[in-house]
Amino acid sequence: QLQLVESGGGLVQPGGSLRLSCAASGSSLDGYTIAWFRQAPGKGREGVSCINNRGSRTDYADSVKGRFTISRDDAKNTVWLQMISLKSEDTAVYYCAARPDWGKAPSIEDQVYDYWGQGTQVTVSS
Repeated sequence: QLQLVESGGGLVQPGGSLRLSCAASGSSLDGYTIAWFRQAPGKGREGVSCINNRGSRTDYADSVKGRFTISRDDAKNTVWLQMISLKSEDTAVYYCAARPDWGKAPSIEDQVYDYWGQGTQVTVSS
C-alpha cells in the first residue's frame, strides 16, 4: 500500500519561496503519476501541478506557471514542488496524490487519484 507524506509547508512572506516534499513509503513511486493539489479555506480543491512516470512530462495550473516547478527522484521515492514568488493567493493546504501512470501526458484537470497524503499548510502573509 502506497503511503504519501507531505512536508515543507509553513509561513512565508509574499515573494518568498518554499519547497514542498512528498515522500512515499510502502511502494516505489516508479510507475505512478504524481500530482500536487491545494485547497484554500472556503474553496474547492485545485490541481496545481502533475508529473508523469519518469518525469518526462509535466503540467501546471495557469496561476502557478513560471513560479512553481515539480520534480521527482524515484531513487529517493520523493516528489518536490518548488515554489517561488509566492503570493497571498497561494495560501492553502497542499496535498500530493498518486495514481498508476496512464501512458499519456498528465493533466491537472485529472483529479482521479488513488493515494493521497494528509496535506501540509502553506501560508503566505506579511
